[in-house]
Amino acid sequence: MTVASNAAGATGKIPGGKIPATIVTGFLGAGKTSLIQHLLKNAGGKRLALIINEFGELGVDGEIVKGCKIEGCPDENIVELANGCICCTVADDFLPTMKALLDRANPPDHIVIETSGLALPKPLVKAFNWPEIRTRVTVDGVVAVVDGPAVAAGRFADNPDAVDALRKSDDGLDHESPLAELFEDQINCADLIIVNKADQMTGGEHEAAQAHIIKELQRPAKMITARFGEVDPRVLLGLDAAAEADLSARPSHHELEGEDHNHDDFESFQVEIGELAEPQQLLAKLVPAIEAHDILRVKGFLAVAGKDMRLVLQGVGNRLQHYYDRPLEAHEGRKGRIVVIGLKGLDRAAITAALA
Repeated sequence: MTVASNAAGATGKIPGGKIPATIVTGFLGAGKTSLIQHLLKNAGGKRLALIINEFGELGVDGEIVKGCKIEGCPDENIVELANGCICCTVADDFLPTMKALLDRANPPDHIVIETSGLALPKPLVKAFNWPEIRTRVTVDGVVAVVDGPAVAAGRFADNPDAVDALRKSDDGLDHESPLAELFEDQINCADLIIVNKADQMTGGEHEAAQAHIIKELQRPAKMITARFGEVDPRVLLGLDAAAEADLSARPSHHELEGEDHNHDDFESFQVEIGELAEPQQLLAKLVPAIEAHDILRVKGFLAVAGKDMRLVLQGVGNRLQHYYDRPLEAHEGRKGRIVVIGLKGLDRAAITAALA
């Protein structure tokens, strides 16, 4: 693996005075937040600003990063956009946020943007050509984080098994899965593809995941593997792609088919969870609920009796993980909240009742 040099140098700016920005995209639960946590902890003194775009009502990803209290990335450098998908609210949310960062007396060396799992990256890359910011910032690279075990299982492949699985959730799906199209758009906009969760794959599964990605790629892109999103910052930063000037080489299903991008295929809602006697109390209810209702993603925070720390819960399908990240604050109380994300038509009442 070749380590990319950091063209930005110590100040972060590239030739021409532009501040570099890295867009991190990837499907729900692929490991984007873990990747960014590792990047922030190993930034080597570089002043980073982070823009996080949430899908759902609870700002989980931003809270996870803030909970780490990472030196060099204070809370004021972490901006959350929770008013819809970033690729659909560029003018209303993204551009004003970028201008505010760039107009600071001491602007960041590098800007990292984590899109929601449902975002198309290309409209966001296009936004860097808007007159308000195009002379001041450039897209250093688009990084696509891939859930290796899910791709190895053919979850986003255009094949009968994948389509049948989605049909169980929506009888109206009788052709290519919208999840597959979204996955393909993300990797075909990327300069670097990270096949994450390598620790959860056998050698054969790793080969299957890479083969599927290569099959769907329509442009050259570097591909590496990672565990827990642990990638050297020298690989992530300094790609020097100037992606906003390379839009024609980044194909998109929606442009090819003349479609407007929307998220009508997905929905999310929030469930309040009372204080738990132990984490297993909720997990025992959550796994069957996920399987019964085809839930794609869960994420949130919980309070556990006898514990002063906040418990973070994240899950992709029925693969769940949880860990304590920081002390609970007084205003948070002894209750939790999780966001449930799935295809349109989730039985909210049944899911809420199952988890209560």
